Amino acid sequence: MEEGDIIRIDLPQADGKVKVRPALLLKKMQPFGDWLMCGISSTLTLEVKDFDIIIEDTDADFNNTGLKHTSLIRLGFLSTRPKARITGPIGSLRTKTYRLIIDRLTDYLKT
Repeated sequence: MEEGDIIRIDLPQADGKVKVRPALLLKKMQPFGDWLMCGISSTLTLEVKDFDIIIEDTDADFNNTGLKHTSLIRLGFLSTRPKARITGPIGSLRTKTYRLIIDRLTDYLKT
C-alpha cells in the first residue's frame, strides 16, 4: 500500500455507527506505520467548497479508483488505522490529484 491508494475500511460515522466506506490513504504515520486517511462519500451534498475534492465518474482519475459512483473526498473526515487492519487497495488516484489533496490539507493546517 502507498499514499494515494483507495481502500475500503470501517469508519465511525457522525451518528456513532461504524460503516465500511472507501477511504484515501494520505500518509503512513510514525512510529508504528499506522495510516492517516480521509473518508470518501457518494453524498455530494456534504462537500465543503474549495476544500473537499469531487471525483466525477467522467474524470481521468475515476477508472483507476475502484469507486462505483461520482464521489467526494472529504478532507475533514480524517482517521488513522493500523496497517494490519487494511487488507489492500481497491484503486488509486493519479499523483496530480493526490498532490492537490495534500496541498489543500496542508494549507488548511497552516492557517
